[in-house]
Amino acid sequence: MNKSESKYYNTALLMDEALLLLLDKKEYDFITVKEICEKAGVNRSTFYLHYETIDDLLFETIGMINKRFQEAFNNKIINVNLSKKDDLFLITDDYLIPYLNFIKENKKIYKLIHDKPYIFQSNIALKNMYDEIFDKILDKYNVPIEEKDYLFSYYSFGLVAVIQKWIDKDCKDDILLISNLMKKVIGYEKK
Repeated sequence: MNKSESKYYNTALLMDEALLLLLDKKEYDFITVKEICEKAGVNRSTFYLHYETIDDLLFETIGMINKRFQEAFNNKIINVNLSKKDDLFLITDDYLIPYLNFIKENKKIYKLIHDKPYIFQSNIALKNMYDEIFDKILDKYNVPIEEKDYLFSYYSFGLVAVIQKWIDKDCKDDILLISNLMKKVIGYEKK
């Protein structure tokens, strides 16, 4: 990364962080470009060099949050092609607890994702997750092709609904309770 790319990246990161700080204090729809610039320590013209709208900044901020999320799971990367079938079961506390902790730490952003799905194209993210991970896992479990989409929809939307209800309650319920509920949704029984 050269010096100008680094400066551009650092400025964008300042604005991402400014937006997150402002989200802790007020609702998204009431945040202004002026407030973001003041919090980030940049000029208004700098904002418009990077973004057309606050929604564009929000979209980038979500990307940054997702990158942090992936980094938090680096030690849990799954190679679907090489893993044994039993290692591909992802609804366990090993995966759920760090996932739920991350959501709790970033609940305002996750609430926005739910409230503004048109910005974040959540359906595309789910499709990518299906294509990259779950389709291959379902193959290993010999799930018939005509059932895959239905099963993925059932389980993913059920789990998302549990998480959304938890976020709606300001993540006040215990993480272990939510983890256990998610395992119940998919019918998991520890053996």
